[in-house]
Amino acid sequence: MKKKSAYEGLQDSIKKLKTPKIDTFKNIYTERNYRITIETPEFTCICPRTGLPDFATITIKYIPEELCVELKSFKEYIVSFRELGIFHENAVNKILEDLAKAVKPRWLRVEGVFNTRGGLQTTVSAKYKKNKKH
Repeated sequence: MKKKSAYEGLQDSIKKLKTPKIDTFKNIYTERNYRITIETPEFTCICPRTGLPDFATITIKYIPEELCVELKSFKEYIVSFRELGIFHENAVNKILEDLAKAVKPRWLRVEGVFNTRGGLQTTVSAKYKKNKKH
């Protein structure tokens, strides 16, 4: 009989997962499109199948509208994944959703390049584009 992981079943509720608040500050250059890139080579989470740590470089690129990401709170947000059993795909999409909700950017892309484990390397990217109402 296969041993059940302590993280099994968690993936079903990732969208509802409570994560630390991402603080923002006012963008004073709303008249122009400019891109902000945030990169952290220190992202870690737990594989929900094996319970082993996963390591990745997460890169965020966004064009702000009214708000920008406050970096200290974003670092605390990223660290909150350390003890979380989450698939790579779910981690990247959860970060995208949480950032889009906090910042409401014009455009946002999140990419996770996960370290090779078991001979496989995974890169996951997801995009958000603000809908313009005409």
